[in-house]
Amino acid sequence: MQAEAEVVLRLDRISKAFGPVVANDAISLTLRRGEVVALLGENGAGKTTLMNILFGHYVADAGRVEVFGQPLPPGTPRAALAAGIGMVHQHFTLAGNLTVLDNIRLGTESLWSRGRGAVAVRAKVAALSRDFGLIVHPGAKVGGLSVGERQRVEILKALFRDARILILDEPTAVLTPQEAEALFATLRKATARGLSVIFISHKLHEVMAIADRCVVLRHGRVVGEVDTHGTDKAGLAALMVGGELALPRAEARAPGAALMRLDAVSTPDRGAVPGLKAVTLELRAGQITGLAGVSGNGQAALADLLSGLALPAGGTLVLRGRAVTQWSPRQAVGQGVGRIPEDRHHQGSIADFDLTENAVLEAYRSPRFSRRGWMNWAAARDFAREIIAAYDVRCPGPQTRIRLLSGGNMQKLILGRAMAPGPEIILANQPVRGLDVGAIAYVQGQLIAARDRGAAVLLISEDLDEIMALSDVIHVMSQGRLSPGFARGTMTVAELGLWMAGQGFEGARDAA
Repeated sequence: MQAEAEVVLRLDRISKAFGPVVANDAISLTLRRGEVVALLGENGAGKTTLMNILFGHYVADAGRVEVFGQPLPPGTPRAALAAGIGMVHQHFTLAGNLTVLDNIRLGTESLWSRGRGAVAVRAKVAALSRDFGLIVHPGAKVGGLSVGERQRVEILKALFRDARILILDEPTAVLTPQEAEALFATLRKATARGLSVIFISHKLHEVMAIADRCVVLRHGRVVGEVDTHGTDKAGLAALMVGGELALPRAEARAPGAALMRLDAVSTPDRGAVPGLKAVTLELRAGQITGLAGVSGNGQAALADLLSGLALPAGGTLVLRGRAVTQWSPRQAVGQGVGRIPEDRHHQGSIADFDLTENAVLEAYRSPRFSRRGWMNWAAARDFAREIIAAYDVRCPGPQTRIRLLSGGNMQKLILGRAMAPGPEIILANQPVRGLDVGAIAYVQGQLIAARDRGAAVLLISEDLDEIMALSDVIHVMSQGRLSPGFARGTMTVAELGLWMAGQGFEGARDAA
């Protein structure tokens, strides 16, 4: 049926280079009415560059774009919008101090007409919300919305502008499984009404669930195109990395002594986001402790505590048997805590610093990089090159500004920076978010290797498959409360889901 549908988008031999780096090399693809095409590839394969050319953020060096049979003027997002193309970026572009309705209207009317036709605008937004299952309060301030609700606003923005082609760049990277399923329900309704979707993702089980067809890029070129019903996750992974791929699994082993312990620790709530509620937790040498839970249930408070950004309001933080009374990020790093933060853009890097500067952010005072107050930039650049080579960071070189990297390559640099000193305690907060299957296998292998050499690893993840595959012991966090520890293999996904929803805590309280 898809073969007979109208071709709504045609990219013909698109090429784009940034200096010596060829991001897109003669890429061609088509999209049909009501079709979902998944665009797959390793980090740095050229997916986001291609979509930025389509949306007018970049101008191709060669090739052409046709939308509904008409050539699309290059380099003008306004022309892309007028042609019916909408794009929802991986990192949302919303004004947090404005309401949902104001964000949706922003840019659709002139300054002089602002405020006119508000009733009609509200009615259209209400109809779109109802028809596509995108429920969000139009008068709510965006800054107070959950991540899933913000994504609904981004999609509503595109649909409000009458988008007929929707580009979704890593749409589930910051969503819980429940929010991701709600997104898929929306997409199924939208494609049934004729919307066409380009879906960029590294989560192959989601690709199999939503896409009709997959186009695979490697090193900026199309290396494969398959119908989803004619392949499986293993086949897609092999196309992406150029060979068979097996994700690592951690074998059971006896843990060592507790390197860090929380005794009945509490922290303040942050608005509607709960703090920790009398949390007791041990991080033991040679053990991966997995922390599961729906985003916004206290994981951020725990991560801040371990990384030196906060102190307990109640209870005690114990490090190698001694209670901690003074605690800062510098002290955490000095005490052998390796930090892989959840937000690589705002917590893990400085956008306008180059890779060398970002590589030494946490160690620039060390004797290797500093002497008598002067930076040894040659040593710093050598260190950055070591990380780039060891972690396969796709970039022109250590002088590249980190904001020019793909999200996955940025994450690999941050991982290399954290792991290079051989930390004894590792905070891995969403360490593989936005990474391709090959990079995921590498990162997870590094965490297992760190555990095997005696490090205590706290793995915070919203991916239950990852938690269950890597963790020696699993805790669940809900509303700032921490579950008991569950040994590897003793809990099913469904049972962990009950704890994530808070039901396990209620049952434990009733039993007590």
